[in-house]
Amino acid sequence: MKIRLICVGTKMPDWVSTGYEDYQKRLTGSIQLELIEIPLNKRSKGADIQRLIQKEGGQMLTAIPPRYRTICLDVQGKSLGTEQLAAKLERYEQQGDSIALLVGGPEGLSAECLARAEEKWSLSALTLPHPLVRIVLAEQIYRSWSLLTGHPYHR
Repeated sequence: MKIRLICVGTKMPDWVSTGYEDYQKRLTGSIQLELIEIPLNKRSKGADIQRLIQKEGGQMLTAIPPRYRTICLDVQGKSLGTEQLAAKLERYEQQGDSIALLVGGPEGLSAECLARAEEKWSLSALTLPHPLVRIVLAEQIYRSWSLLTGHPYHR
């Protein structure tokens, strides 16, 4: 199964890239994790934030391959435990689905992205820095994979 993580923001600090890549490289076999970065438009003092969010959202939607299940990360989304996430990934894989996970910028996702989503997930009720979300998602996907494959990482 292919998982495309589509995130707003480029030029991440080294610790973000290192953390994400560590978990991405650990995934072997049936799950492939790919990161697509969408440039964050400059937020100046007089910027039309809604227009910028809509532009970024359009770029995100363009990055979703045909027939990919679309899932948005949103504070209003459903909170999942690791076992629930593993079960969802297993079901998607059995159905032959690939998924696109959308992570917005500082102000969240565009209305168009949220409308396109088949599901909305929340990682936490806490506000997490968007760069950290990449690492948390990669780790939880790896943890779910380890649970499904009997790997000792998830105890």
